[in-house]
Amino acid sequence: MLKGIHPLLGPDLLHALKTMGHGDDIVISDANFPSGSMGPPVIRADGVSATDMAAAILTHMPLDTFVPEAAWRMEVVGDPDAMPEVCTEFQQIVSKHAGDFRIVPVERFAFYAMARKATYIVATTEFRLYGNLILKKGVVHPHEVDQA
Repeated sequence: MLKGIHPLLGPDLLHALKTMGHGDDIVISDANFPSGSMGPPVIRADGVSATDMAAAILTHMPLDTFVPEAAWRMEVVGDPDAMPEVCTEFQQIVSKHAGDFRIVPVERFAFYAMARKATYIVATTEFRLYGNLILKKGVVHPHEVDQA
């Protein structure tokens, strides 16, 4: 354990977050997402929900304020206006930890295309359908870094 580090962030994920730069994307995927065939390195988070993982990551990672959109979720196939409970929770987590960011719904195959370009995928065992989220990393400002 380390002080000040969210306990769900293991060494592989901490390394991944640290190596990501401004504008890099990370996918938080549910148990049904085809993480292994997307292309980016996959970090396993077995036994962890996607919402808990989103909260853990956003505790330490800012979202990108230099672009119009910095968070995306997968649309419900056949019902693009639907808002699954897990997606409502994602929005609450983003609002709490990152501020005034709207999670943008994206059609399934367009979401897959975005995921293929991500820097990393965190594969959770979220069993709720549509528990997938892409986050774009922002800038950590000097005043936010404890150099004591």
